[in-house]
Amino acid sequence: MAKLPKFTLSQNDKKKWELKREGTGDVIKRFSTKAAATKGGVLEKAVGGMGSVRIKKRNGKIQEERTYPRSMDPRGRG
Repeated sequence: MAKLPKFTLSQNDKKKWELKREGTGDVIKRFSTKAAATKGGVLEKAVGGMGSVRIKKRNGKIQEERTYPRSMDPRGRG
């Protein structure tokens, strides 16, 4: 199985949500709200349709992880 690029969606110190590439810390996209980032297809499009995204709560704890495409989900939920 190919290794998927990893990303994290978290809130920055200015109360905005950032999608960052893990390892480099490069900001891929910024969002005004978490809802705007997680609504239908937005994250998948932002990661180019391929990647694993950890979505964090405001407190920094992981809320959920989404894998794109779903068929690549290691938990077999594709």
